[in-house]
Amino acid sequence: MRRSLQRLAACSVMSVAALLAVPAFADQSIMVADNGEVQCEVSEQDLTRISLKDDAFAAVSKIEAGSPLEDFSVVHEPTRGDLYISVPEGYTRPSVSFFGTTQKGFVYKFSCQVGGADARQVFVTNADLENPQPPATELASAAPLNDQALGLVGAMFEQRTVRGFEIRDEPRAPVNVGDLKVQLVSEYLSPTLAGKVLRIENTGGAPMTLAEELVAADGAIAVSIANRELQPGQVTAAYVVTPAQGF
Repeated sequence: MRRSLQRLAACSVMSVAALLAVPAFADQSIMVADNGEVQCEVSEQDLTRISLKDDAFAAVSKIEAGSPLEDFSVVHEPTRGDLYISVPEGYTRPSVSFFGTTQKGFVYKFSCQVGGADARQVFVTNADLENPQPPATELASAAPLNDQALGLVGAMFEQRTVRGFEIRDEPRAPVNVGDLKVQLVSEYLSPTLAGKVLRIENTGGAPMTLAEELVAADGAIAVSIANRELQPGQVTAAYVVTPAQGF
């Protein structure tokens, strides 16, 4: 049941908006999660086109300003579903802000700085469409608990969601156990089983062989250590499964 894994599992990452570093005059390519914020730059004197990859805008929501010099224009082009932004001459605000809803049901907040004379293009990619999450693992409830624990170890190693489990990706402060630095990276919790993903570093000056007893709580059903032979400074991952009441 207990087996060695060959690479370190990383924490799952909440999907967030990331603006690629580009010169002000270049096209802007941005990846953003649903309900995320798009930070971009729109032209002060020309049009700015905002286009979605594999999607199209369905609606735009913005507040009308009381003064013409504080308001901007958003035109929805229906053929491609793009948006065209323009600001009036003498626009007094440093940025434009609005919400866009897409045909696939995603909602993005746009917060874009105003600057430059040339036309701009902003290409937005949805993070979930670009990098879809693997399907959730389902542990057979009728299977023996040991088999379910082994399935949970595999899911934690592959960073998969597991049906019926709450995943807490909130790394805790590491603790020192002799020459080992141990950090809880994530937890998988259900009414019957609990799993931990641990980051383990050899901070000593000599090689170490990791034993299951060093990383597993009493009553552990399954323990898997990616690399048991740690050289000084090396890091590995360990996966521990216990009955839920053990956490």
